[in-house]
This record gives sequence, structure tokens and C-alpha cells, in this order.
Amino acid sequence: MKVIELNESVTESNDQDARDLSGQLTGRGILLVNLMSSPGSGKTTLLKRLASDFAGEPRMAVLEADIASDVDAVTMEEAGVMSVQAHTDGMCHMDAGMTRRGLEAMDLDGIDIVFLENVGNLICPAEFATGAQKSVMILSVPEGDDKPLKYPLMFSESDALVITKTDALPYFDFDICTCEERAKRLNPDLRIFPVSAKTGSGMRELEDWLRAAVRQIKQEK
Repeated sequence: MKVIELNESVTESNDQDARDLSGQLTGRGILLVNLMSSPGSGKTTLLKRLASDFAGEPRMAVLEADIASDVDAVTMEEAGVMSVQAHTDGMCHMDAGMTRRGLEAMDLDGIDIVFLENVGNLICPAEFATGAQKSVMILSVPEGDDKPLKYPLMFSESDALVITKTDALPYFDFDICTCEERAKRLNPDLRIFPVSAKTGSGMRELEDWLRAAVRQIKQEK
């Protein structure tokens, strides 16, 4: 497993850099998914479940972004998934240049889908384009169903919302219908997937959506 140190590279051209990277990845038939959430929402657990269920079809890799530590990358490597740990030098997000340098540290030959596990928070990651063709945010049941009201940009900028830890619904005051209504008000096209990576509930629908996104990228190649 590699650990790389990244410095912020945001410039006025970040959006163009992101478009360029997205186009290059599409040209190689690779889907990049920008995965965003608060710390502790279950990103790594979800990725482990996806890797197990995919069983190599599609073949996935993970670019782990954190301010420090390599805990998540080690976890993914132990699960048999190629992973590179990117330290962001204190930055609370990844941008297109940082993402490119992270991807360059990976052997992407034969890879179909790369998950960028962005730095954990619901503010900064939504503000910076990374080059990902799909943006997915995770909201866990213990965080509450009011987050669309508090962090509207994250919901507006995402293609899909994954509501995790649904097995904990009996223990928390979280109303899925209310959360979906609030999120859809911000983004009518948002796909919403309530799941439990622990029990597998709802995972099939999310996995089918990701597989369809991979197929679309390969058709555009």
C-alpha cells in the first residue's frame, strides 16, 4: 500500500482541470466516484461491502483521502482492494489536481471503478470539483434527518444519496421519508439508496446503479 503526501493545488482553472481529468478517465473506461460524508458515516464499511458483493466485477480500487493516518487504506488492502492513502496536508477536501496525483500513484490497468473516499465533512468536499463523473454522499441514520437543511450544497451537488446504517433505525429519531423529501426539494434528480452494509439491506439497488454507471462510461469510451 502506498501513502502519498498532497498539497492543495486549487487554481482558477480547477473546474477545467476536473473536466480534463473526467474526460481522460472516460477515455480509459474508468468510472471515478467522489464519495463524501461526515466522519463515522460508514464510508469504509460500505466500500468493504461493495468489494465483497462485486467480487471483482466490476473491479474496484480506492483512493483514500485523509488529513493523517492510513487506517482506512490498510482496511481496504486487507479486504483485497487496491488502495492508495493520500494525506491532504491539513486540507479538508480534494481538488482535481490532488485527485490526479493520487490516481497517478495507482496502477489503473484493468480497473473499472475508483472510489475517491474524500476527507470527512459535509462542507468543503462539495465545493471543489475532483474530476469524478459521479458524486455520491453518505448520510448515516445516527446523524439525523435534518442534514439537508443544514448542508444544502452537499445534497445539491451529489448524484446519489446513500442513507447508511438503516439497521439502526429503531434506535434513532430518523425519518427516511422526511429526509428524502428534504433532499429531493434541493435536488429533484437525486437518487436515494437506504442501505445497511451490515445486513446487506438495499445494497443490490445501489450496486445495480453503480454497475449501470460503469457500463455507461465504457460505452462513452
